[in-house]
Amino acid sequence: MARLLPILVCPLIIFYLLSSFSTISATAEDQSYARSLDPKLLGLKKQKLSHFQFYWHDIVSGSNPTAVLVVPPPKNSSTAFGTVRMIDDPLTLGTNITSKMIGRAQGFYASASQKDLDLLMVMNFVFTEGKYNGSTITILGRNPVFNPVRELPVISGTGLFRFARGYAEIKTHMFDLNTLDAVVEYNVYVLHY
Repeated sequence: MARLLPILVCPLIIFYLLSSFSTISATAEDQSYARSLDPKLLGLKKQKLSHFQFYWHDIVSGSNPTAVLVVPPPKNSSTAFGTVRMIDDPLTLGTNITSKMIGRAQGFYASASQKDLDLLMVMNFVFTEGKYNGSTITILGRNPVFNPVRELPVISGTGLFRFARGYAEIKTHMFDLNTLDAVVEYNVYVLHY
């Protein structure tokens, strides 16, 4: 038995060494698709904090709605759980829909709670005016609509808002119980380059 031990151990050691080497080479190979970069290589300069204040007009009623029903609510839900609306809502400088439009909110919102009226908001603020024309800010988060003040996270952006992060503080300015149209004030704080 003592003579068999070296014969059995030697192949095990060789197998261990070979399998370790293949794990190391596979790990090194797996990392070849990613690397660290200096932000200056992408033209990114000093990060800044910007504040945007505008009004979001969600028009459900009339012949030209900006929010359309994609998935209707179930009949047995008091919160309309599961309802989805696709939006292309105007963003304006003032509370009136005829005030200067600076962009559009494009995306969807969905009723995401069985107990409360909480919406999942998924949208891009697509700016169409001034130096931000063509740039977007992306919002994704929970909107408990009956709270007087809510916060939604800014998760990214494009154009002048690449690598953006921050939050939007929102307040309902007007909600019409008959038409379900709403005007919501957005104060968006964005860190970007």
